[in-house]
This record gives sequence, structure tokens and C-alpha cells, in this order.
Amino acid sequence: MTDKQSSSDMPEEASISQDEHSHTDDTNSASPTETSTASKLRTWPAWILLTIILALLAARKMPTMALSLMMASFLGPAIAGVFVILWWCFASRGSVKEKVIGTLGFFTILGVAIVLLDQSMKDMATMVMVIPTAVLAFLVSLILFAAKPQKRVHYALVASAVFVSYWETQQLQGLTGRFESEMLWRWAPTPEEQYLAELKKRDDTAVPSAEPISFASAPWPSFRGPKRDGVLHGVSLQEDWQANPPNEVWRQKIGPGWSSFAIGGDRLFTQEQRAEDEAIICLDANTGQQIWEFTYPSRFWEAIGGAGPRATPTIIENALSENALSENALSENALSESALYAVGADGIVLRLDPNTGTEVWRRDLKEDAKRSAPPWGFSSSPLVIDNNVIVHAGGKDDLGLLAYDSQTGDIAWKAPSGSHSYSSPQLATIAGTEGILMLTNFGVDFHSPSTGEVIWSYEWKVENYRALQPLVVDSSVYLATALQDGTRKITVSKSSDDGKWSTAEDWTSLQMKPDFNDFVYHKGNIYGFDGSVFACIDAETGERQWKRGRYGNGQVLLLADSDQLLIMSEKGEIVLAKATPDRLTELAKIPVLEGKSWNHPVVVGNKLYVRNAREIACFELPLQ
Repeated sequence: MTDKQSSSDMPEEASISQDEHSHTDDTNSASPTETSTASKLRTWPAWILLTIILALLAARKMPTMALSLMMASFLGPAIAGVFVILWWCFASRGSVKEKVIGTLGFFTILGVAIVLLDQSMKDMATMVMVIPTAVLAFLVSLILFAAKPQKRVHYALVASAVFVSYWETQQLQGLTGRFESEMLWRWAPTPEEQYLAELKKRDDTAVPSAEPISFASAPWPSFRGPKRDGVLHGVSLQEDWQANPPNEVWRQKIGPGWSSFAIGGDRLFTQEQRAEDEAIICLDANTGQQIWEFTYPSRFWEAIGGAGPRATPTIIENALSENALSENALSENALSESALYAVGADGIVLRLDPNTGTEVWRRDLKEDAKRSAPPWGFSSSPLVIDNNVIVHAGGKDDLGLLAYDSQTGDIAWKAPSGSHSYSSPQLATIAGTEGILMLTNFGVDFHSPSTGEVIWSYEWKVENYRALQPLVVDSSVYLATALQDGTRKITVSKSSDDGKWSTAEDWTSLQMKPDFNDFVYHKGNIYGFDGSVFACIDAETGERQWKRGRYGNGQVLLLADSDQLLIMSEKGEIVLAKATPDRLTELAKIPVLEGKSWNHPVVVGNKLYVRNAREIACFELPLQ
């Protein structure tokens, strides 16, 4: 029998076995190096990407940083995810099957996770938290199991799903001044929901009556006081709070919002969010009981500050004249000697009767300035001068600063201004001329109160936001900017020959970067926040005197007659300190609020009024 015949006569099973043996031999003949290269991932690019992502995440903890670095630290990890996918698909040495399963699986997991997130976790939180978590879990798993071709892609997908699912349990309440996330379990009631539940149980019949009062002598009529400088006169506090502690008068929950207070007589006015409505409320300053409320449909929310209005109401006594009325003027019932003006976060401008809360007129900044609401909401507290109500709108051309007729709500004048600002118009007298200072992302302008004409302008453009009031000392104006730009002093002068105005930079200091925390001037020095740490700089040179108080991103009031500072910490503490350039002398400190506290405190007589996005309280201070 020939070999050929023997082969053909072999059973079928034997023939198959011989073929398999031959194939096995061929596989085993491959070199160990080739086998290792085919199964293990090329990880050095992955290590580089991992290092970059971790470095960007670590940069978020830096106390101060340039805007470009801040944006990179928040958005960079998510953008790096694109390069992780590119490495995986084109440079990882994974098999085609692995790459297809891994890529499709990763985006499916991420897509499902985003759909299931709480509404507060979408948009910015998705970019900053959710996507980086999924990318890191996927990347680290592939690095750790790079030599396990049968398991690594499955491990990477399981890790991505497990770690990213954590964010399904969370809701975002906002960020602190250092951009640290404030999280709450998704199933837990928010402070706003707790407040709304409490509102339903309040007895509206217990509202106290109030006699009409004149607001001409209102001790605190608008944002940061009569001059918007955070300075009080005639108040001096005892410095031993162990022996004579402040006494809590009343406390209650309040809706979200970063408004401060306007106070006239025994009435306290502020703004808040109530579910899908913005509210302007009037409280009895002595008891905290509500006198009236005015609500209208509007809800503004953004990831850093959360929900609620940003501006502070303004109360004023209007000087009405016969020629202010006409056949088309307001009805007699709508007129009152005093008026309350407010701006909502979505741009609604209102005049209300402060005695009853009745609406007199309303405007919409979005329509009047032909723009949408800025990312942080309309934040300009109204300034009332004569018969004009002035607010910053940030529209194009001459729609930046708008003045409304206080009686009719008609636009009285329009003026160009920066496109965005968290600051408010401020009345000031410089070189004997009264005007309106408006600080924006373009710089600062000085406008005529009657026409809006720009008297002089100083250009200092920034790429980030501006949230502070200009500080005026004689003919010097101090301008503050967040993050890397610091504080600048300019001198303004008017020529006696031709009447032309000029501005000159005296200095720019990075020793004080107040962000959104206003500062005060006292006896040649400026006291305020350098980032999250309280500090003092020389007003003539900009040189730092000291930097010490770690109060977070808080606020400050100056009790000028007693050389005292009343500091509100971001954690809800009130600190009494000496206004001295030698060192920070902390005299007393007590907790007054729970939760993040950015709102400006107010002192009237011996009463301290504080609030944040959760609660509002009144304390009686020990006077000297």
C-alpha cells in the first residue's frame, strides 16, 4: 500500500487531528517576543496621558491661578479623554475586536450615565466631574491589565461603569469660593425644598401690620450702604464677646439667592428663589415675620452659585412733581411717596410699593438690551439718582448701561458699557464732579447721571469677570479684579485750562486679589480678601502689610469710628477684628449661619443682619 493510499484510507478523525497538530506547531514556532508584543498594550503614551490628567486635577487645589490655567484644570481632563480614545484605537496595540468593544462600550456607558444624572449634574458638572471619572477608570484599568488581552477591556468597561455610577447618587449644590464642589445625596431634600415645605406650614394670618414710613432717612437703602462702600459710622462694638456675646434675636429659613439687604425703618427687603418663582420679600426687621411677598415666574440656575437672584433691592423716596404726571401716567393708587426697585437674575426690573408689595411697573433687560442673560445672571443692584433707575445690562453699542424713568419705567437714556459685569453702578464725586462709576470687563466708565454721557473712561480689559465696586478715595479710584489681575490704583484729574479729563495708573498690585469679595479703605490702608485669605495693603503703594485670616471668600464691613472690621467668613462666621496695618488682631469670632455664606452682612444700630442661600438671622451686638 502506497503512502498516498494510506493517507486516503485514514479515518476522518485522524486526519483532523493531524491538521490541528500541524497548526499548533506553526503557532508555537512564533518567537516569544512576537507573542508578547501582540498581547501586551503599548502603555507609555497612556502613562503620559495619566500624568497630565492627574496634574490638571491637582491644579484645581491651587489657592490662586491664572484664568487660563483654571480653565485648563477644569476642562483639560475631559479633553484629555479624546486623546485616551485616540491612543486606544490607534496606538495601543490592542486587537481590532478589543478596540471596537472598548470604544463602543465606553461611549455607551458614558452616554447612559449622562442621561441618568440629576439635572444639577449636567453641563459643567458633566465636563468637570463625570467625564474625567469615566476616562480615568478606563485608562487606569487598561494600564493595570495591559498584559491580559482576554480581560483588560472588560475590566476597563466594568471599572468605568462602577466609578461613573457614583455621580448618579449625587446632586450639585454649587461651588465654594475655591471652586470645591458642594454635593448632596440625590435622594436628600435640598435646603430649598426644606424651605418650601416650611413655607406651606407658615401661618400667613400672623403677618404683622406696618404703618407707612418714609424711606428718605433709610439707614441702609441699597447694596453695601448709602455710598456702596461698606462703611458704617456711629457704631462701636464691645470687644470682649466672651463676657458680652451677641444675642440671637431671630432666625429662619430662606430661599436661595445671593442678595444682601435694603433696610428702611423697621422693614428689611431682600430677594430669594421659591421653586419656579423669584420673590422679593419684606420682613419685619425686629421679628423676621413676613410683611409681604411679591413673586413672579422666573428661575435662574448656574453650577457655581446655584439658583436665585444675585442683586440687592434699592429703596428710595421719590420727589414727585406736578409735571411728572400726565394723562398717561400711573394711576393714583399706584403712586407712593417711597419706592422699591429690584433686578432679578433673569433680567426682570421691577418697581414695587414698599408698603404693600404692589407692582408699579416692570421691564425686561433681555428685551431692552437685546441680549440673553449672562452665564451668572443679571447681577446689577439698581442705583436711583433723581428720577432715574440705573442698571447694568451689558448690551451692544449703547445698550450697556440703562436708565429707566422712576415713575413710568420708560427708558430715560442708554449708554455704552462693558459686555459683562457682576458689579453695580455707583454714585461718586471725583474732582468736584458727580457721576456714575461702572466697572465692567472693559474697565471703568464715569457717566453723567442725567444723560448717561461718558465723562471719562479708563480701559483695563480682562478676560474674566469683575464683581466688585470701585473704591473711591478723593481723586483716586481703586479697581479690583479676580484671579491673576489683582488691584489697581488710578488717579483721575480734570484740567483747569480746557476741562479735559485724564487718568493715570499709579500701581497694580497682586498682593490683593479680591475676586468677588469687596474691600474697604481706612486711614491709608485697604482691607479685604486676597483670594480666600484676609489681607491688608498700603493704599499708596499697593504693598502688602499682612495676610493672615483664612476666612474663605467672605465679606467685610468697616466700623470707621472705632477702627473695627466686621468680617463674614465663607463658613458662616462673624469675626470682629481691629483695622490696623500692624497685624491681624482678631478680637472675637462666633458662628452665625450654616453653609456657604457669600451674601453681604448689614449692621443698623446694634442689629446685625446676615443671610446666605439657606437661612437668615438677626443678632443684637454689644455696643460700647
